[in-house]
Amino acid sequence: MLGCMGSSKWDYILFPVIAALAIGVFYGALRLVGFFGMGVLGLVIGFIAVRMDLERDGASSDPSALAEQFKARERMSRSERADFHAAQAFRLKPLFIAQVVAAGFVIFGFGLHFLL
Repeated sequence: MLGCMGSSKWDYILFPVIAALAIGVFYGALRLVGFFGMGVLGLVIGFIAVRMDLERDGASSDPSALAEQFKARERMSRSERADFHAAQAFRLKPLFIAQVVAAGFVIFGFGLHFLL
C-alpha cells in the first residue's frame, strides 16, 4: 500500500499502471453505456456489495443456524475471537472499496446524466 512504512519499489511501479488501467476501463465503460448506464452499474455494484456485507455471517433462512454461530463465537477464547475479527476485517476491505466505487459511479453517472 502506498504511503505505508512497508512500501516497496514495486508499489511505486505498479500504482501508475493500475491507475491507468482503471481509468481506461472507466472511460471504456462510459463510452459503452453512457452516464445513465454508469449510474445503473453503480447501483448494481452497490446492491451486490451491501448484500454481501449483510450476509457476512452466513446467508441462512434458518434463524437457529445464525444463533448457533453466535453461541460458538461466545465460546471462543480471546485470541480466537481476535483472529476471527482480523480475518473478517481483511475479507471486508474489498467490499468497502466496492461500496465506494459504487457510490462514485452513482453520483458521477446520474449526476452528469441529469445535469447534461
